Amino acid sequence: MNNLLVLIVDDEASQREVLSGYLKKKKHSVHQASSVQEAIVKVRSQHFDLVLTDYKMPGKTGFDLLQEIKKIDTEAVVVLMTAFGTIEGAVEAMRAGAYDYLGKPIELDEIDLLIQRLQERRQLISENRSLRQQLVEKFAFTEIVSQSAQMQEVLSTASRVAQTNAPVLIRGESGTGKELIARAIHFNSARSGKPFIAVNCAALNDNLLESELFGHEKGAFTGAEKQRRGRFELADGGTIFLDEIGDISPATQVRLLRVLQEQQFERVGGSETISVDVRVVAATNKNLETAIAEGKFREDLFYRLNVVSVEIPGLRYRREDISLLLDHFLLRFAKEHKRKKLTYSKEAWEQLIRYDFPGNVRELENIVQRSVIFSRGEMITTDDLPVVVRGASQENRQKKEDTGSFPEQIEKLEKDLIFEALRVNGNNQSKAAELLGLSERNLRYRLKKWGVK
Repeated sequence: MNNLLVLIVDDEASQREVLSGYLKKKKHSVHQASSVQEAIVKVRSQHFDLVLTDYKMPGKTGFDLLQEIKKIDTEAVVVLMTAFGTIEGAVEAMRAGAYDYLGKPIELDEIDLLIQRLQERRQLISENRSLRQQLVEKFAFTEIVSQSAQMQEVLSTASRVAQTNAPVLIRGESGTGKELIARAIHFNSARSGKPFIAVNCAALNDNLLESELFGHEKGAFTGAEKQRRGRFELADGGTIFLDEIGDISPATQVRLLRVLQEQQFERVGGSETISVDVRVVAATNKNLETAIAEGKFREDLFYRLNVVSVEIPGLRYRREDISLLLDHFLLRFAKEHKRKKLTYSKEAWEQLIRYDFPGNVRELENIVQRSVIFSRGEMITTDDLPVVVRGASQENRQKKEDTGSFPEQIEKLEKDLIFEALRVNGNNQSKAAELLGLSERNLRYRLKKWGVK
């Protein structure tokens, strides 16, 4: 274990010398101070891993020193040394941020235990920082696999909003990577050192979802045997990701609206108002404008959530990303399953490239993993692909044989793309045109030409 830099603060020179001599024998670096004022000067000049301070000293006390140190160096560990008569004050100091207290006369065995705990604590802090840095690197926007113009625009918007505290609504079909974008927003924000808490709103019924989000008090309902903190409390200071937000009930929508407006709520069955500082990132694959028109989703909640909107297009609308993703997941799963030289055969590659992936990136990932598992030798062949991919390839060939002239095939493809874009955007022609890269006038011309109102 690494040795510590220790500051001993005591107005009695004999006490300082005893502790200093013992800690130096243990190979720790030790500094001394005879007063609070002298200790503050030393703390301002360098970081100490441990400050051992007497509680009762002439003038300012160890409690005063604790308060000053916390203003200067929040990571410094302060331990108070106190006689029996001032233990009550030491406990008060612990509530104010002291790490521990030691009763006088000091037992050297207690010093050994304290040092051991601090070394373990420092090791954990170092590991946590390393893990946090790995998460930041993993969810960096530059690590998201994409080359399409549509996804580059998504990432540009997400990276800009990450620097703010604004609520974000991520929209897109299932499997497009909405949670990945939400995590990237969190880990590239000032909140990255705080929790990221994800909740799938569609996976729980109304009562369970309220308890999950806001917590509950003991006895609030049958089975509530003890108090439980909700996800909003756990996410305090960080980000909460509400997936499938379009599936929550009207009652839960009301409570969620209050949290967004006031950053306050009560646990289920409780009366205590709890304040939190939480950023909300929500996601849905539903058309919330349609849900509002049908009376299923509150318009005021929608506008609270939709301060910044990020729309992720389906994989079939950004086909240039398919080849990148196929290579990315092949490398990942080949390494995971110790198949380092694995490649795609020409026929398998062509079938995968032509497939539409209705389940988007999640389906593509699953298909590649399955193919790696079932492949033999050093090449993934068409036989290793799922039936749905091979069937789609056969269907595409059949369609080519059944369809008419080249201009007719082009027109049919245009219709399919435009009708799908309209469906995804709730028949909003402006948004459909923007998704397709057409002018709204051009889109309306085509619809009129086909007799579509």
